[in-house]
Amino acid sequence: MARWGIVGGGMLGMTLALRLAQSGEPVELFESESAVGGLAGAWMIGDQPWDRHYHVTLLSDRRLRALLAELGLASEIEWKQSRTAFYTGGRLSSMSNAIEFLKFPPLRLIDKLRLGATILHASRLRDWRPLEKIRAVDWLRSWSGERTTERIWIPLLRAKLGDNYERVSAAFIWATIARMYGARRSGMKREMFGYVRGGYARVLPAMAQLLEKSGVIIHRNAKVQSVRKGSDGKIAVALENGPAMVFDQAVITLPPRGAAKLCDQLSETEKQALRNVEYQGIVCASALMKKPLAGYYVTNITDEGIPFTAVIEMTALVDREHFAGYTLIYLPKYVAEGHAVFAMSDEQIRETFLNALGRMYPALDQKDVVAFQVSRVGSVFAIPTLDYSRNLPSMSTSIPGLHLVNSSHIVNGTLNVNETIQLAENTVPSLLAGMNAGGRAAHAPA
Repeated sequence: MARWGIVGGGMLGMTLALRLAQSGEPVELFESESAVGGLAGAWMIGDQPWDRHYHVTLLSDRRLRALLAELGLASEIEWKQSRTAFYTGGRLSSMSNAIEFLKFPPLRLIDKLRLGATILHASRLRDWRPLEKIRAVDWLRSWSGERTTERIWIPLLRAKLGDNYERVSAAFIWATIARMYGARRSGMKREMFGYVRGGYARVLPAMAQLLEKSGVIIHRNAKVQSVRKGSDGKIAVALENGPAMVFDQAVITLPPRGAAKLCDQLSETEKQALRNVEYQGIVCASALMKKPLAGYYVTNITDEGIPFTAVIEMTALVDREHFAGYTLIYLPKYVAEGHAVFAMSDEQIRETFLNALGRMYPALDQKDVVAFQVSRVGSVFAIPTLDYSRNLPSMSTSIPGLHLVNSSHIVNGTLNVNETIQLAENTVPSLLAGMNAGGRAAHAPA
């Protein structure tokens, strides 16, 4: 038995802490904010509590659904079929079923057939590793053709990845399609989207309660200043405002560059490898409105000049009664770390985003917007470049007992809560085995 310190109270850190504690290990969790949750965290939008960023549960999200059952929330999931649209050529076009797909205006019939063949082919692939050696745009051109790639795929890739879209491997496209089509492999004709009544404002307190019931000590408002190995071989976790706490094993769940700053005893080679992992960030606006927009859960945007990635009309999925009859939308903008949008004020973002939203939905009156809030996160997900999994830093380090586990280790999926839970649960056995073998964990699980 060893004493464990986990730095980072997001879903990754919490799941690691829970599974280690359930294995009989003493665990303490350090979260710099006043509440746990990280990217899955909740806040108040106007007078309504809901998720700070948009989240859904899919029927194929086996790990997340199992955890929700463990929390006693499985019966609290509401399931609903969703509708999808594209904003292209200055207008909304629904693409929610096969007939609408065939009528989709921007593409010719041959383009649609090739697009459908691309998605079907990707959904049936099982081995993603060969795709890591092919650029996404090259793979898409070979399967979907030039017209579809230029009019659909590249605008979507650019919206999510900015100029980095040209460097991303085809494994990124595979992972995205595989998640959305996971349920169809088990016989479902259409994926259902779900949410827990009350959102993550309800899930996270239940998770924290289970952690504490399992013996995990949670330190909130505990910003870690450094993690270093002492002369006694123990790992010291030093807080900005408080004494250092000593552990036999420590796991850092921060993004790689943050981990490199925190752990100054790592070798220069290790620190440089961590700095080389590039992340995308997000500026995500939430707006509470008096009226619905168009009833599409996701509206993908392919036109230039719109300052956000997509329109997520959450209340096309979640009953408006959860928001006192209002409509909740998210307007995300994915950008590289350090992008100029991070320096914009909330008021500047509000004006820019709502003006563009008004162009998309001419009937929208800005007086109908009753609340508008902005979340900024500099590091959200790693950019899956060519040979990404081969170049990824190991979870083990040159310091026995110190482990680095973060979202960059999701090598065969996209960042979402289910994949985060799966990463944690797949990693715990190697952490325990590494401890028993002398303090070093295995590489990231595939």
